[in-house]
Amino acid sequence: MSVIFLVIGNSRLHWGWFQEGKILQSWNTPHLEKPVNTLPTHLFPTEITQSLSETVFIYLVSVVEKQTQLWENYPHKHIITLDDIPLTNIYSTLGVDRALCAYGAGEIYGYPVLVIDGGTALTYTTVGTWRNFQGGAILPGLSLQLNALTEHTAALPQVSLPPTLPQLWATSTSSAIESGVIHTVTAGIYDYVSHWWRDFSDGVVILTGGDAILLQTYLKQKYPLFSENIIVDQTLMFRGIAQLI
Repeated sequence: MSVIFLVIGNSRLHWGWFQEGKILQSWNTPHLEKPVNTLPTHLFPTEITQSLSETVFIYLVSVVEKQTQLWENYPHKHIITLDDIPLTNIYSTLGVDRALCAYGAGEIYGYPVLVIDGGTALTYTTVGTWRNFQGGAILPGLSLQLNALTEHTAALPQVSLPPTLPQLWATSTSSAIESGVIHTVTAGIYDYVSHWWRDFSDGVVILTGGDAILLQTYLKQKYPLFSENIIVDQTLMFRGIAQLI
């Protein structure tokens, strides 16, 4: 039987092909628009579709209830919830994605651990030495901050994320938006991580999510020595699922 991991994020579907204890390939697609009765292989790369067995089991993690409901009639699935994740001290509304990433990070890299997930939202999630949830924080992600300025003001332009760290003191409106968002986010990461390391000097810090590589680039340019101790793992969610099964 083939196994597929599916993470339903706020903006996209994240798929992972799991075989013999490894994630062989991952890809992203838009959200589904209608209920699923059979596997939507039209969303899969051709080489994966050709390699799948007749029965495909889905391990599903979701933060979007409407998307989860579309899988109600798919027979071969397990929907991962907070109850499946062996962390203590978690609250009932903690996002299962945050808990799963933190658990996976701790099991793979060691506890205590801080996971920074740069997605639609930018989240910080901490777990102590004994798999005990320590707390965290949530703020809008990079793109969400940029889009909010465009959508909720009359004159500010749409801005894309630059490939490198922008200048601190900008000389145009677009570059001022880039500077404001990126420098405050990276300064925030520096502050949160610095506090974490003061409390847990041996703590591991993992950066994951769609903006992980970009955030790593910015941090390397802004805080080169500091960033050397941050690990980037863009498949952390999938690896967290693998730790559970």
